Amino acid sequence: MSRINTDDLHILLIEPSSTQRKIIMQQLTGEHVGAIDAVSTQAEAISFLGRLRPDLVISSLHYEDGSADQLLRHIRSNSALSDLPFMLISSERRRAQLEIFKQSGVVAILPKPFNQEHLTKALNATLDLLDQDDIELEMFDVDSLRVLVVDDSRMARRHIMRVLGNLGIRHLIEAEDGREAIERLQREMVDLVVTDYNMPEVNGAELAEFIRHSELHAHLPIMMVTSEANDAHLRNISQSGVDALADKPFEPNMVKQLLMRLLDRQ
Repeated sequence: MSRINTDDLHILLIEPSSTQRKIIMQQLTGEHVGAIDAVSTQAEAISFLGRLRPDLVISSLHYEDGSADQLLRHIRSNSALSDLPFMLISSERRRAQLEIFKQSGVVAILPKPFNQEHLTKALNATLDLLDQDDIELEMFDVDSLRVLVVDDSRMARRHIMRVLGNLGIRHLIEAEDGREAIERLQREMVDLVVTDYNMPEVNGAELAEFIRHSELHAHLPIMMVTSEANDAHLRNISQSGVDALADKPFEPNMVKQLLMRLLDRQ
């Protein structure tokens, strides 16, 4: 299967500032994006999406009639659009304000202003998400791999599972939090656990500790997905026996490299 390129992409851009729209469209043209449509309001975006599905939505955080989180909720609640890749452009730096987007499975969050390197990386992540590229492992048959995906956000789980599915992994098991994951592990065997860190009742670190102290599952590779990056947080994760860390947004190419490293060493 030939790889998708940027000139195959159709992008919907939502940006209320005409100056910013022009700048962003010039940068997208510089990346050889095939087709770009631009609107300035949430109403225009919803109307456009009702007529035509693009390959990617790139959105500013605020519009005169709404905000990106409202538009994203509309997209995720629409069965025809729920898996549509979404990229946010924002000058917002507060983690709490961006957390909803990280938990919703956005493909990237670009700073405002962003440079061409930021855009290239984000577009590549989109191409990886849209593409299907089975991973090649020496020790495992990818078709038979069983992966447990644990995240209290349904949208984040769906995004992670889509990335894993595009890598050729077909047997995906879901759990809403660490407690449900432990119940699933007591009933069935898996080859890999991909888990969020912040979850109610039993968090990712506690789930990892359960796995490491289990005679049946202690060998399992664990990939922790987190949107936080402070030193104390990372120390807690490393001490819980996690094998690899992946950031939110969940970047397909990085995940592929981590999976190849984790699974081929088993």
